Amino acid sequence: MKLREKNPALLLIDIQKGMLEEKYWGGNRNNEDAEEKARKLLNTWRKLNLPILHIQHSSQNPQSKLHASHPGFTLQEIVQPLAEEPVIIKRVNSAFIGTDLKERLDAANITTLVVVGLTTNHCVSTTVRMAGNFGYEVLLVSDATATFDRVGINGEKFSAELIHQTTLASLHEEFAEVVSMEEVLKKI
Repeated sequence: MKLREKNPALLLIDIQKGMLEEKYWGGNRNNEDAEEKARKLLNTWRKLNLPILHIQHSSQNPQSKLHASHPGFTLQEIVQPLAEEPVIIKRVNSAFIGTDLKERLDAANITTLVVVGLTTNHCVSTTVRMAGNFGYEVLLVSDATATFDRVGINGEKFSAELIHQTTLASLHEEFAEVVSMEEVLKKI
């Protein structure tokens, strides 16, 4: 069965201008072309007239690059939603908490999610974990997600790629199937 026959929704998580400010988030971002790969999937979903949901983080911290008063709150042009594509505003890491995402998915009989966005170890991971717990079939697109370097609890520096890979490893076969953009395009 082709993926498109499952009425899969594409979730684009937090692909906002504020995420382009690497130093703010820890620097040394991996997957520099993640947004481009997300755009390719978005264009495919549009051509096939499949469900698309844009998720936008609204930080409650006025100093955050993702606070509604900051220019970084805006979604990046590369994945700008069309008028008919819903934008769901969230205030915490999970796109399911404090939003109507689950109700929208259930009302549209969507049981399969394809997830892209930023950052792998925060909002993407939290949303994927909850989606898996809710029983959705989740395809997490490894090269259409990205993160930044992190400093550990003892001051050690962990590379973005290490954080990305360990997050994917933690999610794979537990909460999601981790796939590449090309794999999704072959399945669709």
